[in-house]
Amino acid sequence: MIITVPGDKSVTQRALIFAAIAEGPSRLRGLLPGADPVSTADALKALGAEVPALAVQEGETVVRGRGLRGLSAPDGPLDLGNSGTGARLLVGVLAGQPLRAVITGDASLSRRPMARVTRPLSRMGARFRFLLDEDRLPLEIQGGALRPLTYELPVASAQVKSSLILAGVVGGVSVLLSEPGRSRDHSERMLAAMGAVVRSGRSGECWRVELRDPPGRLEPLDLVVPGDLSSAAFLIVLALLGGAGRELSVRGVGLNPTRTGMLPVLERMGARLVVEAEAEQAGEPVGTITARAGELRATEIGAADVVAAIDEIPILSVAAARAHGTTRITGAGELRHKETDRIRALALNLRAVGAEAEELPDGLEIQGGDHPLSGTVDSLGDHRIAMAFGVLGALPGNDIRVRGGETVDVSFPDFWTRLAQLSLP
Repeated sequence: MIITVPGDKSVTQRALIFAAIAEGPSRLRGLLPGADPVSTADALKALGAEVPALAVQEGETVVRGRGLRGLSAPDGPLDLGNSGTGARLLVGVLAGQPLRAVITGDASLSRRPMARVTRPLSRMGARFRFLLDEDRLPLEIQGGALRPLTYELPVASAQVKSSLILAGVVGGVSVLLSEPGRSRDHSERMLAAMGAVVRSGRSGECWRVELRDPPGRLEPLDLVVPGDLSSAAFLIVLALLGGAGRELSVRGVGLNPTRTGMLPVLERMGARLVVEAEAEQAGEPVGTITARAGELRATEIGAADVVAAIDEIPILSVAAARAHGTTRITGAGELRHKETDRIRALALNLRAVGAEAEELPDGLEIQGGDHPLSGTVDSLGDHRIAMAFGVLGALPGNDIRVRGGETVDVSFPDFWTRLAQLSLP
């Protein structure tokens, strides 16, 4: 069977934000019309950008940018809902705008740390005030003239890196960053397509990213958003575990090398995968991934794997629960700061359905097995937890109910329909 998946959430969010500060109309196709991008689009509209309703499927969305410093002060707080990417990247954009704004979000987003972006941005000259709890939304931003920044990120983070680079672009100042590992590079690729020069490469044990000569303007985008590999991951694992027939191909999916870290982990587990690169869109490689059903074995998943597959750890944990042997995941402490504490959520929910899982300070230890699993799990408002256990419940012999399953609308609006169709005998 050949399928496609919704547009990449990370690329969609960046395309909307970058298009809003470009000069001229950007033509965007394949956008994800999920809850997170819609929240980001609404915030951009409140800032004066011309962003129409997000087109679905093959439709085109034309965003008319306001230029690097052309956004206007909003009439009220900017509610980013559950979108951590939207919130953190907009903080960087607003840091260089001569205006005041307040960013807020839902209960889940309001539990996620924000000082990791406000601290370095304060060094650039932006001013911030946490309105309720320190390091948490809602956050008041007073933007303006910025200074150059040289900064070492304590944790590799594409969101923090992108926020700081955006501040440099909008503020017209250089930004030199180093990360302990290489994080996703969608922002660097997209900025290059818009005429900005962002250099990156390994320097000793660190990964350096440099915006040395900020552009005076950003060219508009002409972009087809690739299918989201993080969404495809759930259906790929479903197929590998025999829940979608003998073979499944996902076409038009993004193959950015900073996003494909899940694939070598699955291959170490014995997964039968074929990856075919086919094209490139605005610097983003695209292709087809084919998964064939077969037995999986346990593996070790370390810090380097986690950086490269941070959003896929929930579904890799499900694969581990059905593999032969004990899988150990370490170096994953960042998962405690996602939409929920994903380490705890995975351990509790796996045990709730009869799997063996031990919570570690920075990861998990999961004993695989083939006995039937049953029970009720709680998504805790986290779309990736909901989808991971949806896949586990769709496997033959299992009977698992997911509370809060509607949260999948954040990234994969028709996930439950697709899952039911693929799981038909």
